[in-house]
Order: sequence, then C-alpha cells, then structure tokens
Amino acid sequence: MARYSDEIIDDVRQSNDIVDVISQYVRLKRSGRNYFGLCPFHNEKSPSFSVSPEKQIFHCFGCGVGGNVFTFLTKIEGINFVEAVQLLAERANIQLPTLENNVDSAKEALKAKVYKVNEFTAKYYHENLYRPESKMAQEYIKKRKLSNETLKSFQIGFSGKFDELYKELKKQGFEDREILESGLVNKNERGQYIDRYRNRLMFPICDVRGRVIAFGGRVLDDTKPKYINSPENIVYSKGRHLYGLNVAKKYDIKKRLLIVEGYMDVVSLHQRDIHNVVASLGTALTQQQGYLLRNNTEQIILSYDSDEAGQTAKVRAMEILQNMGCDIRVLQMEGAKDPDEYVIKYGNARFQNLVDKAISVIEFKVKILRQSLDLESTNDKIKFLNEIAKLISKIDNSMEREVYIEKIAKAYDVSKEAIYAEVNKLTYREIKDEKILSKPKPVVKHIEKKEMDNVSEATKRRENTVIAILLLGDRNIYEIIKQNITIKDFKYDIDKRIAEKLYEEFENGNSNINSIIDNLSEEEQNHITMIMAEDYGIDDVEKAIDDIIQSYEKDKLNERKLEILELLENSTEENQKKELEKELNDIIIRLAKIR
Repeated sequence: MARYSDEIIDDVRQSNDIVDVISQYVRLKRSGRNYFGLCPFHNEKSPSFSVSPEKQIFHCFGCGVGGNVFTFLTKIEGINFVEAVQLLAERANIQLPTLENNVDSAKEALKAKVYKVNEFTAKYYHENLYRPESKMAQEYIKKRKLSNETLKSFQIGFSGKFDELYKELKKQGFEDREILESGLVNKNERGQYIDRYRNRLMFPICDVRGRVIAFGGRVLDDTKPKYINSPENIVYSKGRHLYGLNVAKKYDIKKRLLIVEGYMDVVSLHQRDIHNVVASLGTALTQQQGYLLRNNTEQIILSYDSDEAGQTAKVRAMEILQNMGCDIRVLQMEGAKDPDEYVIKYGNARFQNLVDKAISVIEFKVKILRQSLDLESTNDKIKFLNEIAKLISKIDNSMEREVYIEKIAKAYDVSKEAIYAEVNKLTYREIKDEKILSKPKPVVKHIEKKEMDNVSEATKRRENTVIAILLLGDRNIYEIIKQNITIKDFKYDIDKRIAEKLYEEFENGNSNINSIIDNLSEEEQNHITMIMAEDYGIDDVEKAIDDIIQSYEKDKLNERKLEILELLENSTEENQKKELEKELNDIIIRLAKIR
C-alpha cells in the first residue's frame, strides 16, 4: 500500500494531539499524567482505556488494543491508514500531495468520480422536479407545502423513467464502472442499464462537508417499498452519516439537536424554522452516528415515531448515547405519529414547547415501567420501586439522584430513606462486581498459549523492559544493548519480532518511535503500547541496562552449565572431561561474581 512520506506523516501527527482527537469519541478524565475513559472497542463499566499525552499513544488494559492517533482513527472509523492521514490532515488544514501510480490512487480516483456522478445526479434530479412531466411530484410538494427555498436547501428532486439518468450520465462522459459503483444504476441479466430510482421524490444524502454521498427515494403512490436507499459503496456507509447534518450545521446547533427517523421529518421541521434536526437514515442509531451527535451538540432530543419500531429505535439510541456520556432527552408527543405530522397539524410553537418539555431518560423509563404494572397490586408496586432503584443507582451525579428520589417518594407515597437504602445497596454491589470484572486480563489474542507457558513472567518482564528502554530513542543506549543482547536472546516471540524491527530501524538511522509504531502489525501495536503504558520504574537507565545485561549473562552461563553437566555425565574421554571441568569451574566463578 502506498504511503505518504515519513516527513508528511510526522507533520500530520504533530498537528493532531491524540488527547484532542480521542476526546471527540471518548469521554476522558485526567488521572495523574494520563487520561482515562471507557474503551470504545469493548463493553466495560470501569475505565481501563488510557491515553498518554506525553507518549501520544493509547492503550486499553481491558481488551489490550493500543496504538497511536492514526491507529485509533483506523479502528474507530473503519478506514485505512492513508485515509486516517487524510482525515487528520484535513482537520489540521494541511495540504497533502497526490498519491500516484498505486492501488490507493486508483481507489481515490474512483471515489472522486463517484462524488461527481452523485453531484451531477442531485442537480439533474432537482432540475427534473420543475419540468412539466414531473406533475405528480409537484402536486406532492404543494400538498406538503414545501417552499422553493427548502427544496433548494436539501436539493430535493424527482427521478424519471427506466434509464433516463443512465443516458444523461453517459452524455456527461462517465464510464459504466463509475455509474454502477454509485449505486444509482443497476445492470440486469440482459445487459441493460436501468436506473435504480424511477418516479420517486429524491432526497440527496450529504456528508458533513456537503458532498453528495447517496440518495433516498420516496414513492408518490401506493407502490412498495415506500422508500429505497442507495446501497453502501465506495463513498457511502449509512451508519456513519446523519441526514440533514450538513444543512443543520449552517445554524446554531451547539445547544440542542433533535434526531428523527425520516427525511420528511427533517425537511418539514426545517421548513417551519426548526433547523436543529437530523435523521438517522432509516437505521438503528450507530456508535459512529452517536459520535457525530456528541461532537456537534450539548443536548440530544430523541424524537422517533410513536409506533413499535420507533420505540425500539429510541431505546437502542438511549443505550448508545448514554454509554457515550451524552445529555439525552426524550420528546413526548401525542396526537401525531411523527414530528412531520405533528408540526403540520399543530404548528411550530406547539412543537417547540414539546421540545422544551422533553423528559430525561430516567423519567421516560419510569413512565414505560409504570404503564406495564398495576401499582394497586402490592407485588407490582414493590417490583416497580425495585426497578426504579436500579435506574437511580446508575446515575453518577449525586444531586441528580437526590432530585429523582425526592420526586418518586412524593409521587408514589414511599419514604426517601427506603429508596436510598435500596439504591445504596445496589450501588455497593455494582462497585464490587465492577472491581472483579475490570481486573486486567492477559491479552492472549494471536499468541499461542504454549509459547506463553514456556516463557517465564520474569523473562517477559525483562524483555519488555529492554523494549521500553529502546523506545526512549537514544542511539547510544541502543549501541550498548546491541553489543550485549542479540535478537536470538529474546525468548518471547512477539518481543523478538518487535526488537528485530527496532534494531533494524536504529541501524537505518531512524529512532522516531511514532513512525516505527505505524509500521507494526495490529498485534505488535497492541503489545508495544502496553509496554509504553506500563511503568517499569527505570530511574537510572544505565544501571537498568547493566542489570539486564548481567541477567542475560547469568542465563547464558546457567544454560551452558547444564550442558556441561550433561556432557560430563556421558563423557568417557579424560582430556575432554578435564576441559569441561575447567570450563565449569570458570562458569561457577563468573556466576558467583554476578550474584
């Protein structure tokens, strides 16, 4: 895979502090010299995900994943190294050179063409909306009272018949591969190219930068399915984008952002001057969409449809957003199945009032629980209060706990003391369980258990210490280590592989640890960041090296001693015995000096 030069990569790396970048995805709190948070790569209740501003690395002591700022982005965004460099370069306003004559450049060229296909198509569909033959779409637009300004803001359009778009794209000089890759056209068994969208109201989907990445098409009659959407392709992954965010960002959305289910909910609310609204592209909310929400606003209002699917989506979204530490509210809506219908029936002011009165997640869950139980029944009331205690025990903020306990005690005629007692009992139990669950476990991924069993913990610790010292990047220290410790001296396979790469880089004159990390495998990155994240108590480097060298010498002497003893046992030649006994005596003296 082609890469940018080390100088460019270093420039991008130095312009993107790892704490700042990871803070966009993970809630971090400073503890000593490092920052800690809940690992985004596995489920955990206690923070074991560490970020070092000094070393510019991250490492999770729970699941073992680790790396630098590029590694983090490739994992969290599902992109490759080159794309991570490009994303961070854009973040830092660094202009990158074009990668040429490689697979990546071919892929980038195809992506650029697909963006152009999408851009032309959005414009074509939008212009098509105003043509005389698009009367059906125009009547629908009129019925929904959508203004020309709104139609332009969202580039809403209308798709034609059979292969109209395909023919227009060919006229523009686009190749079949580029057209098919966009997902806008299908090729049937007879070799015909047919437009995916025909006689549908078209909603271009844009990324945060405003580039058209996909489309959603709505029927204007009773045809099924009601909506069809672009398949995932080279520029589009539906779980990583939010419909309407590119438009919403033109307004003030920092304080509050509504998330709804459908395109028309977004468009209809925007039409009525409610601009802080986005949709989750017809899918259950994903973590990546959660990051987009959290990075763009302080408070998220969930406003899904009132049907069963909407309620399920709401609960799923709550779980994801709560785990990310978001401030969430739930819109309570009666008299309409979705925000679009509500705002058309009752108007902007009444809808805004609903938004202002949106309830907390706890209140929502209490309401749902209340509806499922008969509080006139003693058993149901006990169950109800026990479940509420569970909900409250999960609240970190003590003031917030106090408010909810006060409310529930008054509303359901139960003493505050009784609720406190149950909450405290559950909290204590959770803390106890978390301590057990959060104990770091050895990461054995990709490492043979047999190999681990054959290498003592002391040997692993020693080898890790050698690597930790090499990672200081001091050439003089490397020369001392190289003269006394060979690659063959490393017993633990992963340490041997890492040491070999470090030796090689030092020999090539490269002591830039971050660039070395970039060239390691995933397993090696996880291991090296674990070493970097641990404290080996090396106050005096020269003394530490001397101790390690002596330790290696002692091991070699002991191994030779055992070999000699075995040879003496089997030897019958007197001269050979004398030589071996002399060597054994020398070894014993040398070992005594080391001790």
